[in-house]
Amino acid sequence: MIKTLWRAMVISFAMYSKIPMPKVDWTEENMKYSMCFFPAVGMVIGALVALWGWFGQISGMSQPFHTAVILLIPVVISGGIHLDGLLDTADAMSSWQTKERRLEILKDSNSGAFAVITCVCYFLLAYGVWTEVSGKELYVLALGFVLSRSFSGFSVVTFQCARNTGLAVAFAKPAQKKTVRLVMVLHILVCGILMCVISPVLGGAALIAAAAVFGYYRYMSYTYFGGITGDLAGFFLQVCELAMALAVVIAGRLL
Repeated sequence: MIKTLWRAMVISFAMYSKIPMPKVDWTEENMKYSMCFFPAVGMVIGALVALWGWFGQISGMSQPFHTAVILLIPVVISGGIHLDGLLDTADAMSSWQTKERRLEILKDSNSGAFAVITCVCYFLLAYGVWTEVSGKELYVLALGFVLSRSFSGFSVVTFQCARNTGLAVAFAKPAQKKTVRLVMVLHILVCGILMCVISPVLGGAALIAAAAVFGYYRYMSYTYFGGITGDLAGFFLQVCELAMALAVVIAGRLL
């Protein structure tokens, strides 16, 4: 069992991060619990963001450089896999085509004009929001990287898939769904509790934002695509993290 869990963790980190991992076979047996470790990638990102944020606050470094590195940490660690999903989804949603055509656009490796526009607008807003982050807000949002992946992992083993192939299916099909759901729910509960321990108002704002985006993600996926895909899960994760940051900053100013 320990070997199975170890291989599951390696597969999860190899897929969802650029952290070097030993080679293991991607068999159904080894992938049964791989989604359970998806939030662990968020733990690494959250820890680095919190550490860098703390260092920036005590060192007096320039705000532009400090914020730019914070925005780059998730991209560097994840390899941009979720950002790719956001941009593919932007192209698909902006096409106003049929479900079938939108799914084809998701698979297209070429980036359209709406993907570029979305990327620029996303990072402009994210930069503006993160320049306002300070104190307890930083540590609540560091946990947000775990929370977003917990919600995303829950969706992969719970929501209907839009097609029979793809990344979401590759991880959903071999998964021990009841176990993965339970682990994701536990992650969500623990993150929510820790966020609210740090600050009830800030933690509550982050949870409400995450839940709202999760609800929209399901509605949008089912309505416009007939279910979820790996790209749509990436879209959710990116939007969820930005929405939490925005909600926390707004809530912090209203305290």
